[in-house]
Amino acid sequence: MVEQEKYIVYAIYNKVCEKIYIGQTEDLQTRLRLHNDKTFKQSYTSRFSGEWEIIYTEELESRQKAVIREKQLKSYRGRDFLKQYIPQ
Repeated sequence: MVEQEKYIVYAIYNKVCEKIYIGQTEDLQTRLRLHNDKTFKQSYTSRFSGEWEIIYTEELESRQKAVIREKQLKSYRGRDFLKQYIPQ
């Protein structure tokens, strides 16, 4: 029996800049490290100083479903939903 890959839709928050980033990955801890190490030089998250922290995650059974959910969370209503997870 082949184990099915799981995809994680995530939201990270930068308290210094008060910014939210939404993405999807198979390996959340590695992806968070890459955001904080500024490995993605041309990326949105590398533009800002300060640490990114995970504020929300959802696990889905396929990349296709993860991409759809990521788009939903990037909408106005999705971002409004995520605001409740921002640490005070």
